[in-house]
Amino acid sequence: MPKIKTSRVKYPDGWELIEPTLRELDAKMREAENDPHDGKRKCEALWPIFRISHQKSRYIYDLFYRRKEISKELYEFCLDQGHADRNLIAKWKKPGYEKLCCLRCMQTRDHNFATTCVCRVPKHLREEKVIECVHCGCRGCASGD
Repeated sequence: MPKIKTSRVKYPDGWELIEPTLRELDAKMREAENDPHDGKRKCEALWPIFRISHQKSRYIYDLFYRRKEISKELYEFCLDQGHADRNLIAKWKKPGYEKLCCLRCMQTRDHNFATTCVCRVPKHLREEKVIECVHCGCRGCASGD
């Protein structure tokens, strides 16, 4: 008889400290995914999902790099399990990208004239003061603000 594989995940030490917050953000994510998007533009329906995803990644990033409250093992576990975006966190560690909202805002292929998103322009250089990104709804994620 073949062995039955179980999907028991061994949680690292410190998981019980961050689990309630991650569960709360997961519940918000489910609510945002199921939220009706009547009357919204096609791109606006995804904005809450991008914001919650950013919030989860920023929470784990801050716990590990800024406050140093979680271990490297727990940090890697969170990245491997998909609780945070590994590529977005890698960009936050580079100068000039400390406040980056999403990876689509810096990809040149998604924008006119092969440039980055308008939310990456510092506020003092903008002609219009209030601008929302088409992709994620960000109002400005330039590090120079």
